[in-house]
Amino acid sequence: MTFSIIGRCATTGMFGVAIPTSSIAVGARCPHARAGAGAVATQNVTDPSYGPRILDLLARGHDADDALARGLDGQPFTEFRQITVIDRTGATASHTGAKILGVNAVCDNTDCLAAGNLLGSVEVPAAMTDAFLASAGRHLADRLLAALEAGLAAGGEEGPTHSAALIVHHQHPFALVDLRVDWAADPVAALRRLWVAYEPQMAAYVARAVAPGQAPRYGVRGER
Repeated sequence: MTFSIIGRCATTGMFGVAIPTSSIAVGARCPHARAGAGAVATQNVTDPSYGPRILDLLARGHDADDALARGLDGQPFTEFRQITVIDRTGATASHTGAKILGVNAVCDNTDCLAAGNLLGSVEVPAAMTDAFLASAGRHLADRLLAALEAGLAAGGEEGPTHSAALIVHHQHPFALVDLRVDWAADPVAALRRLWVAYEPQMAAYVARAVAPGQAPRYGVRGER
């Protein structure tokens, strides 16, 4: 019911995830990232607890393969899970359980990995990683969005998507980008519009968190 891409920017060290699905509020369950550690996507029959658990392992220095193996070890119902991981070096790992829904596929490439289930075409993940590589030099969020758009064009999910999410983590404990479309007829297009609106304001929101005295003013009554 989902296709996604996880990625790293080798230049900036950013990590991110972009994901749409047919169900509501995918951003509340599936994408996970942490500055200096990596990113994780959990999908199909989702267990959100995998994200923090695997990120903790990545933060302690485990590589993608080891963090995924340890994260899965001893857990029930792994046959229903599809999980992807990228670590601080850009290495990737994935798990696709035996009871994944419909057509499913995984494709990894330099600093990225795309995966999906209940796909409209087995070619969707490869189209996504190709688009990610072709957009090198752009902001990681923009590259992840380009990958989603390419995935849709290649067949997307079998049936309509209704929600989408985009997260990017960089130098701070909080997200640099955390945009969500919880229910819409065309959530990927709506997510693109959100990114276009948010990008010019992004640095100002970071400044307000880490150096409020030097941040741009809001221009509201009572501001000093």
